[in-house]
Amino acid sequence: MQRRTLLACVLPTVLLTALAAAPATAAPDPTAPVPARPTAPASPDPTAPKIGHVAGARPVPHDARTAKAARAFRELHDARLGRTAPALREQVHEFWGVEPAAGTHDGIVATHSVDPSYQVSYSDDFTYAPTTKAASSCMEVTTVYSQAVGNELWAWDWCGSGGPAVEIPMDASFQRTYTTQVNGHAAYTVQLVRTNPSTNAWTAYLYNYTTGAWSSFFSKSGTDTSALSYGWDIFEIYASRDPSTGNAYYCQDAKNVVFESSSIKLRRNGAWVPASPSDSPWQPVATPNPSDYLCPTLTFTRAGANDHWLVGQ
Repeated sequence: MQRRTLLACVLPTVLLTALAAAPATAAPDPTAPVPARPTAPASPDPTAPKIGHVAGARPVPHDARTAKAARAFRELHDARLGRTAPALREQVHEFWGVEPAAGTHDGIVATHSVDPSYQVSYSDDFTYAPTTKAASSCMEVTTVYSQAVGNELWAWDWCGSGGPAVEIPMDASFQRTYTTQVNGHAAYTVQLVRTNPSTNAWTAYLYNYTTGAWSSFFSKSGTDTSALSYGWDIFEIYASRDPSTGNAYYCQDAKNVVFESSSIKLRRNGAWVPASPSDSPWQPVATPNPSDYLCPTLTFTRAGANDHWLVGQ
């Protein structure tokens, strides 16, 4: 997609350790150690057994609250396609992350942070981060924060209605079963894989840390209607400017929140390999300007060679 940056507030997290201070008069030492970047623990084996379904997952209700959240999600996608969306005149959209190219994979796996304590203060705002979709896949799995639907995970149907199909709240049961600690915060691991090339059938799984197996979250086949040939694993926001500060409301709301995606891997010819610069470029730019995200304190950390990113303050 030629993703269009309309303005927004991206929250990167800088988890770099400080270098030892050198005398002010000393010339820079080219042998000085590079600041350490955060490292994630070993991710679940993508080839682990696939057993059962995600406990607590349920069809998304067709009500006004869900419709509001889905409408915002569609408008964000239209913005990436370069289409105009009236609501975006008062709302701002921005994203950042990696976009695995078409033809490089038939599956994607990533470990995504979750923070149930993050509360969106403005009723028209939505944070979809992290969110991931494989190229040509029939679903996108999204971490959703909003007043409209609360804090939950969605499986968005890209081969059918073009809306959220399945949801699971970030409640205590979800956290016990599907999350582990990564760099000091909770995170779940999601896998999207094509199961039948002839029908373009796909299944999204969540890793169950109590059973050591993958649980089915959503399955669908058909034609991908996203109108984008590539996939993505990104931080994405739908945010409003706070007139009292000039920043987006979420800039304050998420001041202590880390949005992280780690251990991003692609399945290629049956093997799982880390996302790399050759197949998963940083978009819309490698090093964003936080002011473009209406959050000047945001930082964006490329913590790996295109297989690990963080956004925070």
